[in-house]
Amino acid sequence: MRKTVLIAALALLPAALPLGASAQQGVTLRLVSAFPENQFYVRRTVEWIEKVNNEGKGILQINFIGGPKAIPTFEVGKAVQSGVVDIGFSTGAFYTNVMPEADILKLAETSAAEQRQNGGYDLINKIWAEKANMRYLAKVVEFTPFHLYLNKKIDKPDHTGLKIRITPVYREFFQAMNAAVMTTAPGEVYTALERGVIDGYGWPIHALFDLNWHEKTKFRVDPGFYNAEVSLIINLDKYKGLPAKTREFLDRQTLAYEQQNDFWKTYNQNETKRQADAGIQTIAFDAATSKAYVEKANEVGWANAIKASPEYGSQLRKVLAR
Repeated sequence: MRKTVLIAALALLPAALPLGASAQQGVTLRLVSAFPENQFYVRRTVEWIEKVNNEGKGILQINFIGGPKAIPTFEVGKAVQSGVVDIGFSTGAFYTNVMPEADILKLAETSAAEQRQNGGYDLINKIWAEKANMRYLAKVVEFTPFHLYLNKKIDKPDHTGLKIRITPVYREFFQAMNAAVMTTAPGEVYTALERGVIDGYGWPIHALFDLNWHEKTKFRVDPGFYNAEVSLIINLDKYKGLPAKTREFLDRQTLAYEQQNDFWKTYNQNETKRQADAGIQTIAFDAATSKAYVEKANEVGWANAIKASPEYGSQLRKVLAR
């Protein structure tokens, strides 16, 4: 069924120029987003694509195919792995159906810049190449904690009786806190909140307003936990087949995008204030409870990471954890 979906989606995608395209045009690569086109992540990446295309005339052009209407959110990883598309804009939690290690990146306490220095970036690419036929180009969202958002007030970090929308990011943690969990694509969350199918959801500190979830959200639980990871991944065969000049240009452009990540620190502060202004109340625990809450999240996260990937879980911990 999945293969049929991808083949059908491929038939709808505009054809990219082959690697042997004219010197004037250069190489064209197709990029698809796991996030809806109206989300700020995507709008910011489209601006980056425009910059790449302006500077890459005769070398590289990126053709933005679209979001989940082109390839369903949880199929983007498979599409990149198989070469249905060339580049994916996604988070590892959305392609655990390719490899379990993808979800481990949420546990990173070291920054993308540090990982390029401590061997983490090379280890990630070793794993992504071996298990997913991918090259991990750059992390372009970080310094962004996840939170639990609710329509019901709680006075302690116990999720008993709550129905929470999840992705693999929070599954084990929320289950350990006694929540009933369900997985949906981001585009289905608003309706699930509206109909009372869920009482809340896990999500980063930002991007609620892009999806209008603030209209159906009453509370945010502090502190946050884990670290959002959104990245650019490319089919490894396609990457290796690029002319050296094109590959070097792509690497420079993706690194330059990653090096803008301090942007998220200020952006997240602004989004926190914006939530408060929109009437989203903060549920905060005392210092000891908050510390135990975050420690529990990390304990559950790393235990499951090492269980899911006995070969690489511990190695990734050495370069991702502090």
